[in-house]
Amino acid sequence: MTTVLGAGMSGLSAAYYLLQRFGYPATIYESSNRVGGWIRTERHRDKGFLFEVGPRTIRPKGIPGANTLKLIEELQLPVDPVLAWQPAAKNRMIYAKGQLCMLPNSLSGVFKTLPPFSKPLISQITQDLRAGRKKLKFADESIYDFVERRFGAELANYAISPLICGICAGDAKEISVRFLMNDLFEKEQKWGGIIKGMLFEKLFGKKQNTAIEGIFAEAMPRLYEKAREEKWSMYRVPDGLETLPRTLSNHLRGKNVNIQLSAECREITFSRNGVKMNVKGRDIDLKHVISSLPSYKLASCVKNQHPSLAALLMSIPYVDVAVVNLQYNTEELFKMKAFGFLVPPIERLPILGVIFDSCCFDMEGNTVLTVMMGGRWFEENFGKEPTPKKLLDTALQHLELVMGIKDEPRLSRVHVLKKCIPQYTVGHKQRVADIRRYINQYKLPLTLCGAAYDGVGINDVILSARTQVQTLNALDD
Repeated sequence: MTTVLGAGMSGLSAAYYLLQRFGYPATIYESSNRVGGWIRTERHRDKGFLFEVGPRTIRPKGIPGANTLKLIEELQLPVDPVLAWQPAAKNRMIYAKGQLCMLPNSLSGVFKTLPPFSKPLISQITQDLRAGRKKLKFADESIYDFVERRFGAELANYAISPLICGICAGDAKEISVRFLMNDLFEKEQKWGGIIKGMLFEKLFGKKQNTAIEGIFAEAMPRLYEKAREEKWSMYRVPDGLETLPRTLSNHLRGKNVNIQLSAECREITFSRNGVKMNVKGRDIDLKHVISSLPSYKLASCVKNQHPSLAALLMSIPYVDVAVVNLQYNTEELFKMKAFGFLVPPIERLPILGVIFDSCCFDMEGNTVLTVMMGGRWFEENFGKEPTPKKLLDTALQHLELVMGIKDEPRLSRVHVLKKCIPQYTVGHKQRVADIRRYINQYKLPLTLCGAAYDGVGINDVILSARTQVQTLNALDD
């Protein structure tokens, strides 16, 4: 029997792809009392709005995006897209040097000097052509160092650093360039420059069928083709993103997949015959385990038998994020139409950014905002156990500072998401390779998927589940 640990999106997806590939249901063990992991929606249907505590939108780009759209298509879920020309897609801002600055959103914008930059972005891009080749001994560096070296400190401070805050609540000076810019980094290492690498690969590189890449042997998903034709920038599932894991779990239960909630795995031991897993004081014998758990949780399960593997798993750091959801009974609270704004760490404010939820999707006359705080700087800014009032007060103070909003919200929610986002610090790719090499070397019947290893986004964790299931040989039920 094969089991899946964790009922977040990656664990549920792993069970889905196991069922597709091998034709029999797995059992899923989830330590909490709900499915969905960090995806959580608080619905206020009677008032026409909702709060998203975790992720709220999905991007339809590339193979990962196509794979998620195929899953949504197979689950027959409706989607609510934001098109590329709409303000929530076009307009992205940062708060820098005492003002909100709109980032360039058109080709003409890169030729203008726009705050907070001291010169046109095109001049910073051409710096790459002048910068020399730098071969790195360990084939990795921080994304901040890479961008500063190729494009200059302004771009690193005011474009890349806030972007990393928005994606993983991390510090660009610590996050691996391979997390977000692996392709650009490899072009530089191979050709001596990014622009040069793009030109050489276009002229002399081998053409690849990126539309298939072993994932879609027949045709691209219909929804993906529609997203390309209509130029979707992002989308959500109506009635909140939590509808996606809930629908997937209902589908799995309908196919006899056993999803056990409040069933925490406390220890895993391996033998020649398979796996013994202790859940709620009861030993369960299995053939194979697929873990979508955070790496630190899996480490605690294997540390007694495999302390070296546990140490490798523990080497992946995580951060806490505070999420403050706010609702106001007016839709004219501010005139800016945008996805929201991010705050570069160089500004030394205690907030990471603000999402304008009601600019992205209709909230029926309400203004809904989400303030993100903490991340890599959580304890530095708030201590170990800040009160909800302290977090709410901080959010409101900075909404007034940045946006001039003095109104008291009609409704607010404060959540602290403990160890919610893994940090792909410099050397992460090698750490993950070492973890999987250890598993292969000792022939452990263990497969890893999820945010700790193959990308932190929703698309990433779903595709991680699919590709890892595809590595499995036939499993005996």
